[in-house]
Amino acid sequence: MRLLIAFILPWLTFFTIGRPFAGVVCLFLQITLLGWIPATIWAVYALSQYKTDQKIHRALGHR
Repeated sequence: MRLLIAFILPWLTFFTIGRPFAGVVCLFLQITLLGWIPATIWAVYALSQYKTDQKIHRALGHR
């Protein structure tokens, strides 16, 4: 679901993963038509990093 949000509303992805400042910056980037593609790429990358961080946290938390 977050991946779909990252493609449609990239700025909202940052708010769902707890990075509101990056979400505001991404919103300003997305406002421009040329900034939409970099904003989407940035949101997808941040989402993948968030998922990786969650996996690491779970792996270290069970030790």
